[in-house]
Amino acid sequence: MVEDLRFTLAGAGQSAETRLRIGYSFWGFLSGGVLDTPDGGRSYRRPVIDALQQAGNHVVFVQANRDLSEAGVDLAGSYTFEDGFPDLDAIIYEWRWPLPGRNTTVCGSAGHTCDLHRQQQLLDHYTRLRRLPTIIWDQDRQLQADDPVRTLANVRVAEYGLRPGPGGITVNCPVPDDLLDNADPQHLAGLPRPLPLVYVGNQYDRDDAFDRYFAPAAARVTHRVAGKWTNTGAWPHVNFTGRIGFAEVAGLHAQALATVLLMPERYRTVGAFGSRLFEAITQGCLPLTPAESVGADAFTPAALHVQDAADVIDKITWIERIAGTAEHAALIRSCLDMLDPYRTSRQATVLLAALRDLADAGPPLTTRSC
Repeated sequence: MVEDLRFTLAGAGQSAETRLRIGYSFWGFLSGGVLDTPDGGRSYRRPVIDALQQAGNHVVFVQANRDLSEAGVDLAGSYTFEDGFPDLDAIIYEWRWPLPGRNTTVCGSAGHTCDLHRQQQLLDHYTRLRRLPTIIWDQDRQLQADDPVRTLANVRVAEYGLRPGPGGITVNCPVPDDLLDNADPQHLAGLPRPLPLVYVGNQYDRDDAFDRYFAPAAARVTHRVAGKWTNTGAWPHVNFTGRIGFAEVAGLHAQALATVLLMPERYRTVGAFGSRLFEAITQGCLPLTPAESVGADAFTPAALHVQDAADVIDKITWIERIAGTAEHAALIRSCLDMLDPYRTSRQATVLLAALRDLADAGPPLTTRSC
């Protein structure tokens, strides 16, 4: 896949061997991180960075090194972290947005996180002043449609959605190549799965989908919900077990027959599917998918689409009946095959192609040796 990631900046006077210094701004972890975080990017962020570097570039992280300061994991020997304004050729942002009481407060105050302030510094310096080729990867779809940054000639906004916002491009949630290549449908179908139904993820903006698809089914089958759910009074029968460590996610999916893809409205209406899709499938946990979701046919087999909670229960009953059989393995295989277009190597190619287009349209980049 490495050769697929090579690109030529011919229009900018660059050769195929030019190595770019790409700034990368994110507020999360490359390692498993800490328990008290909603950072879904841990599932794919490091493979994306590795793919960008395998393509001949050098990635420089320009937000705080939370792996070291919070998780106690020192990755400085493998990656470059800089908290100033290092010399860069391009920059990619995992977009941050205002979170009242957290990143909108005064620096140094209790509970403050400086991700938003730092992002603004980076935008002012690299994107607006230096006009570097810039990708805003709006993974959570929080950038407003009328935000002036969308109109900058050196900016491309990337989203998971098949129907991105104004001027946007699609960079799907990346599925790590190794994770996909190593998933064996026969092995996965043969695992003991004591949980008919599971959901791993946080509550944020999922109440409606949860109420429609998951909660009624949970009244009928053994289940578990792992994640941060703080307002659960409407569902006293649901087994909420709280957050789990990142390393435990795969093991929990490996114990379950099925999950339901519960998506906020801003995801469902544009065909945006996040990491929970591949985290479940690569462990053999079948993703029951609301049929109303835009792009459902592009991500999961029609046999796993559901209209309501009654459908969820019927599908679980069917999966229980075929568990461990060739039919079960074939269904897992079909799900894995549908993930192939979303491999990390393919999504990294899209990111690099977008940087190429921006560089071609702007002033020549400075040839450098990294």
